[in-house]
Order: sequence, then C-alpha cells, then structure tokens
Amino acid sequence: MASVLFVCLHNAGRSQMSQALFERAAGGRHTALSAGTTPAEHVHPEVIEVMREVGIDLAGRKPRLLRRDLAEQADVVVTMGCGDACPVIPGKRYRDWDLADPKGRPLDEVRATRDEIARRVDLLARELDDAPA
Repeated sequence: MASVLFVCLHNAGRSQMSQALFERAAGGRHTALSAGTTPAEHVHPEVIEVMREVGIDLAGRKPRLLRRDLAEQADVVVTMGCGDACPVIPGKRYRDWDLADPKGRPLDEVRATRDEIARRVDLLARELDDAPA
C-alpha cells in the first residue's frame, strides 16, 4: 500500500479533487491526503458542484496546511502550482501536474480540470498497483 500527498496552493480545488478521485480510483489499495501551502477557508464552491456531479461530496472537507510531516509520510508527492513552497524530502517520488486553478472558473473549465485529474489519478493508482512492494 502506497501513500500519496496531493499539494496545491490553497487546498481548495485541485488537490481536494485529486485526493477524492484518487481514493475512488485506488479503492482502498492506497491512501491519499491533500494539503496547501496557504490554505483557503473552504473548498471552492465550483469544485464542490462539479464533484457532486460525479457522486463525490466535498462540502464537509476543510483545507489543511501543508506540514513537513505530511510530506514525510507520503511515498509520492504530487504538486500542482505550489512552486518552491513545497518541501522536498529526499527519497520521495515527486510529480508536478500543470493544472489550472479552478477558483472562479466557468463550470465547463472546472469539469475539464476534474476529468484530467481523474485520468491522471487512474494512471497513478495503476502505476502504484504495479510497483514492487
């Protein structure tokens, strides 16, 4: 079982969607957390709306601050726009996903981001399934 940490700036959009979609794709075979370098007060409403469309409710989730210990727990750290604020821990696998921040975007654009994240987390979950223990 691998652990993945998804990190973006505010932990209110991309990283929240990534965590939830990864949890669904992994089906309990792997774990996920998400965090932000400067967390927002709440998950973006447009993100909550497009995730409900695919049966995932993020309304109760709270953005959390990225702490070094969260990164240390993860086997894989996926960053999305947090730049140099993300800690680099030796021995961890890092991925940087170039995805637009969904805050304030039209729903069609947020859906496109959600669908791209779903594609990427499906690939990541399969990659982790195939990795040697």
